[in-house]
Amino acid sequence: MPSKVDWHGVFPAVPTQFHDDFSLDLPSTQKHVEALLGEGIHGLIMLGTIGENCSLSLDEKVKVLEATKEVCGDQVPLLNGIAEFTTAGACETARAAAAAGVDGFMLMPAMVYNADRRETVNHFRTVAAATDLPIMCYNNPPVYRVDITPEMFEDMADVETIVCIKEAAGDTRRITDLFNKLGDRYIIFSGLDDVALESVMLGCTGWISGLVDAFPKENRMMWDAAVAGDWKRGLEIYRWYMPMLHFDSHPKLVQYVKLACAEMGYGTETVRAPRLPLVGEEREAALEIVRTAAATRPT
Repeated sequence: MPSKVDWHGVFPAVPTQFHDDFSLDLPSTQKHVEALLGEGIHGLIMLGTIGENCSLSLDEKVKVLEATKEVCGDQVPLLNGIAEFTTAGACETARAAAAAGVDGFMLMPAMVYNADRRETVNHFRTVAAATDLPIMCYNNPPVYRVDITPEMFEDMADVETIVCIKEAAGDTRRITDLFNKLGDRYIIFSGLDDVALESVMLGCTGWISGLVDAFPKENRMMWDAAVAGDWKRGLEIYRWYMPMLHFDSHPKLVQYVKLACAEMGYGTETVRAPRLPLVGEEREAALEIVRTAAATRPT
């Protein structure tokens, strides 16, 4: 069953900007989105992990989505991350985000609880039944503990609005397993920055990226080389990029990405607790990586 959407290319997982008092800074968030659009990104993910989804109220989430829609209009697909503790909460968020004008969802398993196969499939089916918009299922078992296996996606293959898989297990063997089990039933996106090039080679036609937020031009250069089959050029950029791409698989990825963005002139390092900005040697080591990359960026 072919997908009814044309999601492809690089979709930044965009940070949410805050004022010093931790209130939403919507103008700065919009400014960052405008900059990303200007560099030719293919879609937007708002309120994913990097967007600090779980640190915002539902009312705040709607405000971020409405502000983003003001900027992007219909230029690119706008997807809303859904990461809730309950299935009912995920349905409520989906309905509110749809009313705010999003084009689809990046849906995570229910947070905290380690659901089994039957429960996981039920969660995705129930949220899909609550909205007519297309859904990307986000699989990241190292972080969210629930592994959405190829067999589970086979269980959901009859749900027409579940159209895409964001695969972030970190084991690229899973990508081939998905294609072997499911053929072209789902669009498959790479969901982890430091396996992105391999993932394109294995058939992924999209990439949810974090470090694109700080280096959108270079990110696009690597993507274009990869999809053109210029693996020598793609690998050259990938090797330059990799020290920063490893930030995406770190528990403090939000702080690392925001630090990189701030260093490159996009927003601030401010995060909401329980996260705290990086300090001391940890911050200096990350800054050295970013500054070295900025000084040696590919042309």
